Amino acid sequence: MRHRSAIRGSLRGSGFLGLVLIAAYAHADEKLAGLACRSVHLAYQAEAAVAFTSEIVVEQSAPGTYFCVCGFNRGYFGIQELPDGKKLVIFSVWEPSAGDDPNKVEESKRTKLLFKDPAVRTGRFGGEGTGGQSFFDYDWKVGQPYRFLVRAKVVGDRTEFAGYFFVPEENAWKHLATFSALGEGQALGGYYGFIEDFLRNKKSATQERRACYGQGWVQSAGGSWSPLLRARFTADSNPATNINAGLADDWFFLQTGGKTENAGTPLKGMIERPGIREMAPASLPE
Repeated sequence: MRHRSAIRGSLRGSGFLGLVLIAAYAHADEKLAGLACRSVHLAYQAEAAVAFTSEIVVEQSAPGTYFCVCGFNRGYFGIQELPDGKKLVIFSVWEPSAGDDPNKVEESKRTKLLFKDPAVRTGRFGGEGTGGQSFFDYDWKVGQPYRFLVRAKVVGDRTEFAGYFFVPEENAWKHLATFSALGEGQALGGYYGFIEDFLRNKKSATQERRACYGQGWVQSAGGSWSPLLRARFTADSNPATNINAGLADDWFFLQTGGKTENAGTPLKGMIERPGIREMAPASLPE
């Protein structure tokens, strides 16, 4: 999961991921060649907001995969398939301080848990920055659309980030967790999604991963919603060229690994979707 450390470091002091991610693949890391699928990202173009929602349909997965759906300047939210095939939803929020040892972060600077659903596991993490994270064991399915929502509320020098996941079987939103983190008065920015192979055992590099991303919207502090219609295609420092991105039925898609060919958007290229007849989100949890 190392490419997320690079993302996190680049995002300190920046609200726009589309530019800072260029540094993530400026120099090829030959040590990654043949070890893992190349991590691929969509860096969305949008202004600062207090809410961010997006949807994903995984079309092909493999053990050791993270499909990030709602990535933002202080965390990420998505679904994973673990090496043993178990599946879950994960919502994480970083701390602004440097370092990778969660035990060395001063208590006053730590991300604090304000709420969690009884079915959700929470804890602290380190090794690629530090912060709080939550896990909801959920056997998500390939081909099924899943919706995510992040809300941010500035309270003094902290920002409260709430993660919601729509459970189709219950036809209801589940509030997974809310974390409070030092935020310097900032809400949401730097929106992105990605596919990552964190198994990295050489075999994983031969397995294709693909997902479509759509129904992306951000809400301004004034309450208006704006659709995510433009995204830049970026990647990590893995030199692999079997990556792809583009549009599929007016949704963005990302693909990496296996027999993937870059037949769509070139790396660093901008992808634009028309967003025809889209309606602003309604009936979202507050």
